[in-house]
Amino acid sequence: MSDNWKVGKHKGPSIQKGVEKAVIIGVIKREQKEEQVIEFLDELEFLAKTAGAKTMKRFMQKLDHPNKKTFVGKGKMEEIGEYIEQNDIAMAIFDDDLSPSQTNVLEKEWTIKIIDRSSLILDIFASRAQTAQSRTQVELAQMQYLLPRLRGLWTHLERQKGGIGMRGPGEMEIETDRRIVRDKIALLKKKLIKIDQQNTTQRKNRGQQIRVSLVGYTNAGKSTLMNVLSKSEVFAENKLFATLDTTVRKVVLDRMPFLMSDTVGFIRKLPHHLIESFKSTLDEVRESDILLHVVDISHVAYEDHISTVNKTLLSLEVGEKPTLLVFNKMDAYRERYFDSYLDQTVKDEILSELAENLKNNYNADVIFISAATGENMNALRSRLKALVAKEYDVRYPYISKHW
Repeated sequence: MSDNWKVGKHKGPSIQKGVEKAVIIGVIKREQKEEQVIEFLDELEFLAKTAGAKTMKRFMQKLDHPNKKTFVGKGKMEEIGEYIEQNDIAMAIFDDDLSPSQTNVLEKEWTIKIIDRSSLILDIFASRAQTAQSRTQVELAQMQYLLPRLRGLWTHLERQKGGIGMRGPGEMEIETDRRIVRDKIALLKKKLIKIDQQNTTQRKNRGQQIRVSLVGYTNAGKSTLMNVLSKSEVFAENKLFATLDTTVRKVVLDRMPFLMSDTVGFIRKLPHHLIESFKSTLDEVRESDILLHVVDISHVAYEDHISTVNKTLLSLEVGEKPTLLVFNKMDAYRERYFDSYLDQTVKDEILSELAENLKNNYNADVIFISAATGENMNALRSRLKALVAKEYDVRYPYISKHW
């Protein structure tokens, strides 16, 4: 967050990279399966690793609904507390959002930092934001997240040793803080409107070229694919949310130019503050002509990932755009699912059947690639060129005759 404002001495929980040991905690609710929660916790552990924390242990508990006061049950809370005390744990990360009162009770009970999924993602976004737009969007999301939590998060309200709670100054100072944060939110929203207007002007100045947007779940390999297709050096890393800022590059296939944009990845249970704050970033997707939906085919939950992305695209009202489903990381898929004794003919038959099923299930064109190894990239370029040429034929037939 920006340092040009001060409310108390604490800006909310954050992670000191490579320093803090953590435990992660999830609840298996009545409508959930244990396998699904395990997979959520796998993702939460990857988020923690991305932020720089080291996960020491995970805890799960079956509950019809989370405890209103402590989220987990009394016995589980004591079990976690014992482990925290014995292993010098610095923070506990919950897979679901906690209420301000739950956070306060748990901090007082365990005397460590309590972080939920939303605040963890916000921490990662804050560390990854590079441009003025993404920094403003993240700061806005942080302010909106912190506003209802002011009572328990600010150190200048004289918290006593061993716990969190409001002591001393009283309601007047809390209301002052709330007013400051609300004013900050209003200022950030105005700043975003101005940035959006500038970006709209930039998009209008890009001329008549067709636009292609890479969309997909976080860590699906969009930035790596962008680098291969555009022959550029977009930052790519095997971590969640490696890319926050929309990157646009000019790509030319057989003398046919078009613009390609790499956008922020989606994730399940994304904090609603971030969804609202980053809608302007996704204007690039709204104004694109073609979508390349990149999927990590090697991930066990790739179908859930596709569903998450499709729901987000529908909310952006871009579900009807021409879309090519690009199933990436085929090298990792074969390593995970193919036994060494299978001959190539059997492998080809399995992949052919998989492609047909995916095409029927999602009513979209599909292609299997590996951006990291270059597998099937020529076929992807050919498919992409055909999609771009079709858009040029419809919108600018007088231009397409030159190719």
